[in-house]
Amino acid sequence: MAVNDADQSNKAHRTPQSGAKKDKKKKKNKNKKLLHDYDDEEAADPKQCNPKAFAFSSSNKAKRLQAHAVEKQQRRLHLPVADHSYGEPAPYVVVVQGPPQVGKSLLIKSLIKHYTKHNLPEVRGPITIVSGKQRRLQFVECPNDVNGMIDAAKFADLALLLVDGSYGFEMETFEFLNILQVHGFPKVMGVLTHLDKFKDPKKLRKTKQRLKHRFWTEIYDGAKLFYLSGLIHGKYVKREVHNLARFISVMKFQPLSWRTSHPYVLVDRFEDITPPEKKLANEKCDRKVTLYGYLRGCNLKNSHKVHIAGVGDYSVAGITALPDPCPLPSAAKKKGLRDKERLFYAPMSGLGDLLYDKDAVYININDHLVQFSKVDDENSAMTSKGKDRDVGELLVKSLQHMKYPINEKLHNSSINIFGQKPKVPSEALADTQYDVAGEEKNKMNSVDSGSSDQDDSDRESEASGSDDEGGEEKNKMNSDYSESSDQDESDRESEASGSDDEDGDASDAKEHIDGRQRRRMSFKNDAHQSGLTDLREDDSACDDVAYSGEEDGDDSNDDKDDDLGNVSKWRESLAERTLSRKTPSLMQLVYGESTLNSTSINKWNDDSEDDDSKDDFFKPIEEVKKQNQRDGLNDGMVNIEDCSKCAHFVDRRWDEKDNEEIRNRFVTGNLAKAARLNPPSNSDGDFEDVENQKDDGFATTPEGVDMEAEQRRLKKLAQQSAEEDTGTEDDVKFRRGQASESSYVDKLKADIELQKQTNIAELNDVAEADRIDSGGFLTGTYLRLEIHDVPCEMVEYFDPYHPILVGGVGLGEENVGYMQTRLKRHRWHKKVLKTRDPIIVSVGWRRYQTTPVYAIEDVNGRHRMLKYTPEHMHCLAMFWGPLAPPKTGVVAVQNLSNNQATFRITATAVVVEFNHETKIMKKIKLVGYPCKIFKKTALIKDMFTSDLEVARFEGAAIRTVSGIRGQVKKAAKEELGNQPKRKGGQTKEGIARCTFEDKILMSDIVFLRAWTQVEVPQFYNPLTTALQPRDKTWQGMRTVAELRREQNLPIPLNKDSLYKPIERKPRKFNPLVIPKSLQESLPFESKPKDIPKRRRPSIDKRRGVVMDPREREIHAAVQQYQYIRNEKMKKRKLNEEKKRKALEAERAKDEELSKKRRREERREKYRAQDKHLKKIRRA
Repeated sequence: MAVNDADQSNKAHRTPQSGAKKDKKKKKNKNKKLLHDYDDEEAADPKQCNPKAFAFSSSNKAKRLQAHAVEKQQRRLHLPVADHSYGEPAPYVVVVQGPPQVGKSLLIKSLIKHYTKHNLPEVRGPITIVSGKQRRLQFVECPNDVNGMIDAAKFADLALLLVDGSYGFEMETFEFLNILQVHGFPKVMGVLTHLDKFKDPKKLRKTKQRLKHRFWTEIYDGAKLFYLSGLIHGKYVKREVHNLARFISVMKFQPLSWRTSHPYVLVDRFEDITPPEKKLANEKCDRKVTLYGYLRGCNLKNSHKVHIAGVGDYSVAGITALPDPCPLPSAAKKKGLRDKERLFYAPMSGLGDLLYDKDAVYININDHLVQFSKVDDENSAMTSKGKDRDVGELLVKSLQHMKYPINEKLHNSSINIFGQKPKVPSEALADTQYDVAGEEKNKMNSVDSGSSDQDDSDRESEASGSDDEGGEEKNKMNSDYSESSDQDESDRESEASGSDDEDGDASDAKEHIDGRQRRRMSFKNDAHQSGLTDLREDDSACDDVAYSGEEDGDDSNDDKDDDLGNVSKWRESLAERTLSRKTPSLMQLVYGESTLNSTSINKWNDDSEDDDSKDDFFKPIEEVKKQNQRDGLNDGMVNIEDCSKCAHFVDRRWDEKDNEEIRNRFVTGNLAKAARLNPPSNSDGDFEDVENQKDDGFATTPEGVDMEAEQRRLKKLAQQSAEEDTGTEDDVKFRRGQASESSYVDKLKADIELQKQTNIAELNDVAEADRIDSGGFLTGTYLRLEIHDVPCEMVEYFDPYHPILVGGVGLGEENVGYMQTRLKRHRWHKKVLKTRDPIIVSVGWRRYQTTPVYAIEDVNGRHRMLKYTPEHMHCLAMFWGPLAPPKTGVVAVQNLSNNQATFRITATAVVVEFNHETKIMKKIKLVGYPCKIFKKTALIKDMFTSDLEVARFEGAAIRTVSGIRGQVKKAAKEELGNQPKRKGGQTKEGIARCTFEDKILMSDIVFLRAWTQVEVPQFYNPLTTALQPRDKTWQGMRTVAELRREQNLPIPLNKDSLYKPIERKPRKFNPLVIPKSLQESLPFESKPKDIPKRRRPSIDKRRGVVMDPREREIHAAVQQYQYIRNEKMKKRKLNEEKKRKALEAERAKDEELSKKRRREERREKYRAQDKHLKKIRRA
């Protein structure tokens, strides 16, 4: 049916908001200054077109705004921190923490699904994934016990705090936040879950706002808090997970001081390599274990001692650098990651098919998918029909169908590095009946198997499968090209939708573990499809483009200056050898053979793994040549053109990006980008490419080059690297054009970057072995640590749900001594802390129990001991333990049990200094009594026990209770009153002769105030939580209060410490007597008016009173009126009592009726509720 033009509604134009088109349009309109050139919606800012019209009209306002701008800029400045990591950065650790049953595992599974397109069956141990072209992430689920939270806070780069929105914040969240604050405070983001339980939108909105402001109070205003609205098919919403992943991808991590100065390894793989015969002889023998993980922090030397959290300090028996099991993608230019480059590594979770070790390679193969015996082709086809073949199956079958052994292939293969025409061995010329491409691939596999560094298990398994199967499968697949292409297309579609299929399959196999329903997932590897696919089949270019566009936002902040790299010369020689054997054909003259050759060369290119050139199969050769010229595939290839044709070359239109890359190769260019284009790792293993070899992208300085030129080169390199870190080119130009006050900070940054580039240049001149011996292994290296004499309990009670942290011990940190910290009891901890009560502290990598002594510094600098920690203020804490450098954070806890309802963080502290002795003083009071008194001198006894003590306190000030001050003179041995009672007896020691400012009495008590040093107990008990079951609480030294509570002992009382009631007799004062002479001169008001008591009553009181008849009548009338009033009051009270009783009876009746009515109402209410619940149960 036709549609009228008037009724047709066209799609409205949408201006690009981001991307290359927006930048291009912005650059195009940059020079436009007229307003009429812009539309109404995109009108230019008038201030930009005519800035003079909007200048300041007031100098005061201009000065005020300028001062405000400068202050704002100064507040943004931070002290630059030197980054000493020179290698490839290790994956950033993302710790997911939260209370139980809040959704931690589900969030990790959703993020893994988002990044890798794989379903994770169970979260166990660290999970490493590639999230972008220049970034990798390692997800770790934080345990709920205090020890796990403390260890997780030490290696976390980003903490995702999960909060149950329907319940609110819980204790675990705030405990983990306080632990994070002590151990450097890495980046923190909050995530609210269980928001689908809110049915009222208004209540949901208010709850979000309340939790957000409470979260801001604890961290800072503006801290990011995500909201996960609910679940769809058991997973979080994809868009919400995608937004969370975008924020994680752009997060910048600042180096923390403790981590940058100490190497540490988060173990993602653990093995016991103890000889079996030793374990059979003694099951409790010490074990030999190997720990695997990425090196972080700083370089690790072979002589370094390490501390295993929860186990103890050990010497490393051997350190080996292994190939990266989850490497970064290639340096080729692309907008996003392809499916092959979406790598993940989770050995504890059971994902991945290959595990590489120094001693062996572990292949994980499903038994029901593999036949290990050699069978014919028909049975093999029937077995693999309808099933995806695993990588391990391809490896085993390739070994079965090999024509020549590997050692023979290595012996017969040869590589020509410097010649243009390769040397072809005689054995290869004899096998011309086999397919050339397949034979060459087999030879390449034989060479590559000895020199491959096995960086990536997935990619190597795919390469092995394609190499071994290529020669035998190609002839068969060429005849059925269309069928295999369709099959591959369907396989790719099934791989893209693999998560849905796996969810459907997993619903049939359910099991209950710990009361929770779990689904077991079985993944099918489609890696063999790439190995069995013909070079000429159609590639999924559309899928790659669509996928890269989707991930463009995630990787927008990554480095954009990546290059395709250089094709190795020895691989070019293999391609030339293949071309030399090819005979001219009609297909070659029409469609061209260069396409196939380019494709094969591109397939073996280390820096690019895509097979986009397979699309060129059915294209004219001229079009293919133009495409190759654009892609740069013809460079350096000798036999790429057919000799029967006249080769002609057209002028290339160089792109601006290509010019920029070439410019970066020179000294005047950006050498930082050029350095990243040539990574230091040798992707070809033991093989050295002499022609293309570079040392980390920096050319070695010739002997004749001036040192000043080298210094200028390093300065320019450091400046360009700093400009890349600060922002865009416009920002850099703006900062260069203005004279800012932050020039000092910029100079510091430039000096730090210059020193870093100088160090890199110096390290490039040192051999790899010498550099490892002198500087250790670089950060980001995947290491294998071998440790001997480990207790067998570590292997027996190993739990992958609890991460293992291996931290390097610095110089002098293995020594034990006294550490002085500045401590404050946490405001949420209810009780004060008592001196010498054991507490568990976390200092550096260690966790141990110790007995601190608290003190406070007086004005004169003396450290006075405190029996208890003060309220709402800091104090000093001195304890015995392994030394830690100053400014190291300390967190203290008293109870490790998870059943404690109160806040478990006892105190927080920071190390002030450490020493081999303590200087904490305690006040002491010595009491004595006079035994003989002279005029102003007295002999004092019972204050000292010997004459030596008296000599120690000579000149000390003393004082009596009445306030008379005095001084100790010396010991009184021969003084009067100190003579022996009988002849031959010894004089009593400890009597001191003291002088006073006045004569004292025998009843006076003399006391001396002094200070004595307090000894800090040398108690240090390391926590061995990894040497016992994780569900068992570690039990150390208990406090005195706990012991008394367990044994039901009362608190001992000292009579002298009790407050006694003061009993004073009432004082009697004598009467005041004023002389009569003085009374006469006093005024009337001051004269005494108190008449003294008479002995006998006066005459008036003794005289009787007789009333007259009038008075008697009046008195009788008053009595009668009083009687009448009393009778009326009695009657009134009786009437009121009757009325009150009647009212109470009426109220009692009403109350009884109301009780019956309320009882009936409750019965009806409960009946209705019961009916409603029964309906719900039946429904």
